[in-house]
This record gives sequence, structure tokens and C-alpha cells, in this order.
Amino acid sequence: MAIDRKKLIINAATESFSQYGYKATTMDQVAKRANVGKGTIYTFFENKEELFNEIMMSLLDDMKKAAEQAIRPECSFKENVHQSLYSMLEFRMEHQLTIKLFQENRDIGTPIVQSAMEKMEDMILSFIKQKVATAINKGEIRSCDPDLTAFIFLKLYIALIFDWEKQHEALTKEDIAHLFDIYLLQGLAVNKNY
Repeated sequence: MAIDRKKLIINAATESFSQYGYKATTMDQVAKRANVGKGTIYTFFENKEELFNEIMMSLLDDMKKAAEQAIRPECSFKENVHQSLYSMLEFRMEHQLTIKLFQENRDIGTPIVQSAMEKMEDMILSFIKQKVATAINKGEIRSCDPDLTAFIFLKLYIALIFDWEKQHEALTKEDIAHLFDIYLLQGLAVNKNY
């Protein structure tokens, strides 16, 4: 059985980036973990940045697949947007590489990591925007700006999942869905005949 050296390198690099972050990972570490010569890495990847970008593209694809799998045709827009958003953010919280990269971005601000985090947010926003536009076309929600709506949805979820628990007890998935429904989908105003 042939050994897929490229896959070994990608797996080793993912482990190294997850443990040390982008900045502290060296091609020597990756070669040692993959049990290949350093020159072998350069037959597949021009440099560390290219290797990192390939890993990130795969990660974003996996995150999008998780969001797609959370969507159920029999569910409402409200339920599906909650499920898909929550699954993407949960993926981000549980995947060791994204955890390390968020730490590195916050603590050091490494430009390539910053760019990767922006791509991740852009992918999530694009995904939500598409779901909002579809819901508008189906008449499930009122006409609104899909870009702005996607931005508000994402920022509210981030605030409820990550920021709230810094000073309060963490909210459950059900709590977040309920708050999302109250504040965004139903509105706070009591319907009165004026």
C-alpha cells in the first residue's frame, strides 16, 4: 500500500498548528511529525503559508458541511438558521486548530492568521446571507438587506455564545435559540393597534 505523503504532511502540519499556532510552527517540526524529510514537504508545498492555506480551506469546507447537515427541509427558516449558525460556531469552539488560531490572532495578531479568521467569518456570513435571501424569496421572512441581516445574526450568536459567558453562566443552545427568536425574529414590541 502506497503511503500518501501529502496527507501525512497535512495531518502533521494540522497537529503542529493546533499545538503551537501558525507562527511557532516550523517546517522542521512538520517534517519530523510526518516522518519525512523537509525537502519532501517542498515537493508538495512551496512554503508554510501555502500548507497552512490548504489546511484552512479544508477546515472551512468541513465547517460549511456541518452547517449544511444541520439544515432540515421540514424545519422553518428560524429553526434552520439557528441550527446551522450554532453548528458552525460549535465547530469553531471544538476544533483544536481554530481554538489555537483564535488565541494567536487575539494575542499576537499574526497577519496570515488574521486573514484566515477573516475568511472564516466571510464564509459564515456568505452562508447566512444565502439562507436569508432564499427565505425572503420564499416569503418566509420580510424583505431585508441579506448582508446586514447575516452580519447581525452572526454577531448576536457570537455575543451570546462567547461574550455572555465571560461574566455570566453560559447559555444553553435552547436559550440562545429562544433569545434569537425574541430579539430578531419576533421583535420586542407588543403588537398593538395604534
